[in-house]
Amino acid sequence: MRGLTTAQVRARQLDAALAMRPDLATVFCGTNDVTAPRFNADNVAADIAAMQRALVAGGATVLSFTLPDLTPLMPLARLIAPRIAALNRALVEASRSTSSILVDFAAHPVTTDARLWSEDRIHANAAGHARIAEALAHALRLPESDSSWSEPFPTALAQTRLQWCTAELRWTRRHLLPWLVQGLLSRSSADSRSPKRPKLTPL
Repeated sequence: MRGLTTAQVRARQLDAALAMRPDLATVFCGTNDVTAPRFNADNVAADIAAMQRALVAGGATVLSFTLPDLTPLMPLARLIAPRIAALNRALVEASRSTSSILVDFAAHPVTTDARLWSEDRIHANAAGHARIAEALAHALRLPESDSSWSEPFPTALAQTRLQWCTAELRWTRRHLLPWLVQGLLSRSSADSRSPKRPKLTPL
């Protein structure tokens, strides 16, 4: 569910995941922590490690991945770049201590290519999710998987100054300003939202 902090994911989703006795699980959260008014990297690391450890103990292979610096996508993200770096360090440390598999997206420039992100610049689009899936498959050493997911697009993203300015204004109006209003009102994007799949089922 969108809008949850790492602590909320642990509190609301871990038990349901463990009850399914998964043999494969992905653990990634923290984006909502780094954009919150207060951020505690140690607490986030502890929650991530606890979730990974519980899933590993239940017999699951656990995958996690780092978050790239979002500054190339939105210049304002430089304000939270230190937090993202701290989140990534927390993921590295947690994954090392729990023997989880970590995919370091932050190490690959292609992960901040705008063609892999949705209009809000926070969530991946279909092409971005495809790359994520390919990266995780490669980390698991699945047949026919390879490192091609990390390769840049064959052509650079061409954009005129007018197109860039138009896109920035549209993003500010549709996404940044509503997000700022939510913050001032102490609201979350998870409010009034329900999960796409309220009841977990085997895949």
